[in-house]
Amino acid sequence: MIYGYARVSSTEQNLDRQILALQKYVEPKNIVTDKQSGKNLDRPGYNALKGIFGLRQGMSYIYVSLDRLSRNKEDIKNEVAWFKAHKVS
Repeated sequence: MIYGYARVSSTEQNLDRQILALQKYVEPKNIVTDKQSGKNLDRPGYNALKGIFGLRQGMSYIYVSLDRLSRNKEDIKNEVAWFKAHKVS
């Protein structure tokens, strides 16, 4: 299973460019989005991706750009460690 994640910082911004890029690798139904700041990881779509959607061992997670995951370097390091620990590529 492959999931994609797209994020923009505000409701006025558009996700289309990221979604088009993700659709090269991810089925549209598996693309999770947020229109919320990247200052922290407390975002509904991202929390669902790691929670109810269930990123698990052997699954893949794709994002267009690292800054879509977070603007915080420490958060990024922690998330990459979580992916590695859970064998999510």
